This record gives sequence, C-alpha cells and structure tokens, in this order.
Amino acid sequence: MNDAAGRFAEAAAAAGLAPDVRRFPEGTRTADDAARAIGCDVGQIVKSLVFVAGSEPVLALTAGGNRVDPAKLAALCGAADPRKATADEVRAATGYAIGGTPPFGHPTRLRCFADPDLMGFDRVWAAAGTPDSVFPIAPEELARVAGALVAPFTETRPAG
Repeated sequence: MNDAAGRFAEAAAAAGLAPDVRRFPEGTRTADDAARAIGCDVGQIVKSLVFVAGSEPVLALTAGGNRVDPAKLAALCGAADPRKATADEVRAATGYAIGGTPPFGHPTRLRCFADPDLMGFDRVWAAAGTPDSVFPIAPEELARVAGALVAPFTETRPAG
C-alpha cells in the first residue's frame, strides 16, 4: 500500500468507514475513465475539486458530468472570484494529487460543498487517494464524512 492509499485508509477508519476500495490499473483519473472502469453512470462519479476562494481552499464535490459555476460557488463562499486551485495548491490543501483526491481525510478539514445531483443516487464513487482507486459510498454518508453542505453550485445545463 502506498503512502496516499495508507493515509486514505487511516482517514476512512477514523471516520468510522470500512470502504470497499477498488483499484483499476487503467486509471480513474477522469470522471469518464472512472465511470467506464466501474460500469456506472458518469453522474455517480464524485469529482473532488479544490478551488481557492479569497485565500481559503474550498472543496467542491461535483457529480461527474457537471461543471462548477464559479459565480455560484463564490456566492456560497462569500468570496469574490474563486478559481480552480493549482496542482501544488491541491496537494498542500489535501495532501493528495489531482485525480486521486478523496472527499475527506485532509490535513485540515476544508470547507466543503456537495452537488445536489449526487444525492439522486443510491451509491456514488469517489477517489480513494490515488488516481487508480475508488470506493462506493451512499451520497448522504459522503456529505456527512466530508462535512459538506449540499447546495447548488454547478452550471445550468441546456435542456435536451
């Protein structure tokens, strides 16, 4: 078990979870890759995206097919112009690399928002600390362990 996977396992245990971590050697770095590997709807993939709002890192747990609307995230954060964090900022805030960032288990608990679209599923899949590992979790449990506020912050998709 590598360091990131070990840290994730410890964080999960501390949260009272025993996740069924699945490894996919072909990788699960993108939502489409993960959905294809798992055999689920892309909407069931949890993207753990880090933004910087003011000087604060913020975690946006986003359904796989959705995109964050920076203006909506700004309104939730009460900060102007949030921007996507750089790879170095993601690692500093979470302890993990982009593509493997889990929704919890970071050195400091991040302010977190969860996409309401995730709540429509019985089970969603999130990164387990490495770009080739994921775990299933009920969306309500995900929001609880991540300390996430379920709130709309994604772009409105055109009908059809």
